[in-house]
Amino acid sequence: MNNFKSKTNMRNFFKVIVFCSVLFAGGLSAQTLKFGHVELQTLIQAMPENLTARANFEKVQASLEAQSAAMQKEAQEKYKEFIALSQTKDANEALVKAKQDEVQSIQERIQTFNQTAEESLRKEQDKQFQPVIEKARKAISDVAKEQGLIYVFEANNLYYHSEQSIDLTPLVKAKLGIVK
Repeated sequence: MNNFKSKTNMRNFFKVIVFCSVLFAGGLSAQTLKFGHVELQTLIQAMPENLTARANFEKVQASLEAQSAAMQKEAQEKYKEFIALSQTKDANEALVKAKQDEVQSIQERIQTFNQTAEESLRKEQDKQFQPVIEKARKAISDVAKEQGLIYVFEANNLYYHSEQSIDLTPLVKAKLGIVK
């Protein structure tokens, strides 16, 4: 009798396991996987913060370009002085050599400045635009969660996307308060 109860309990246990498995599998197959896509560049370009970041970056860029132009002008003037001095008949060799060294020194400073300016511009670009990108990514993430999506892809890097893929660009713009 005891053996019979244990077999019955075991059967009931297996029935519960099978029932739960069927329910779980049915729940998974009924759930649709949702994907979305977004045009990140379009979104970022529409953000007001992007305009501010671009203006700040362009100010720094213009300042560095003005400094470079001033250095180039100085180098040209020193080069003209060197040429004029070296072409005179009674040019002092020591003065010509000093002028030549001065021109080379200015060219080296310009080269060093340009390398430093490029690095400075890269850092400035990161400083200005990283917060804009982070804000856009957070809004994309929030909208994706609200829409129940499991993945969001960059639309411009896709070869194909189904009509079932949700275009998040307008939804994220709305989340960010962008009207256009």
